Amino acid sequence: MPWTLDSDRPIYTQLVERLKTEIVSGIYPPGARLPSVRELATVASVNPNTMQKAFSELERTGLIITMRTSGRIVTEDTAMINETRQELAKEQVCQFLMQMHKLGFDKAEIIDLLSNQEGGMANE
Repeated sequence: MPWTLDSDRPIYTQLVERLKTEIVSGIYPPGARLPSVRELATVASVNPNTMQKAFSELERTGLIITMRTSGRIVTEDTAMINETRQELAKEQVCQFLMQMHKLGFDKAEIIDLLSNQEGGMANE
């Protein structure tokens, strides 16, 4: 998936969000080694210092761990990963609900719209 970054938000914040998503979705499973800062910076077309800042934030939260001999790995704490996944999902739901309320939908209309959604995940 290409790295599409938005110019009106801090780049490192978007990198953190992207890496969190890749961790909770299993692209980088628990215990997996992450590519180096330089490798990911090249792929994302960002400055390595910016990628380092994103990695530092993920380390601070405990989602990734630096191993002296093998680089950075994803935590094996699946409870932490699941908690992060739930937090990201709640953020997405809140954003969706705010947008729907801006469009004039009330709770019942939103539920009805989701219940009757053709295609998408409803039919999977």
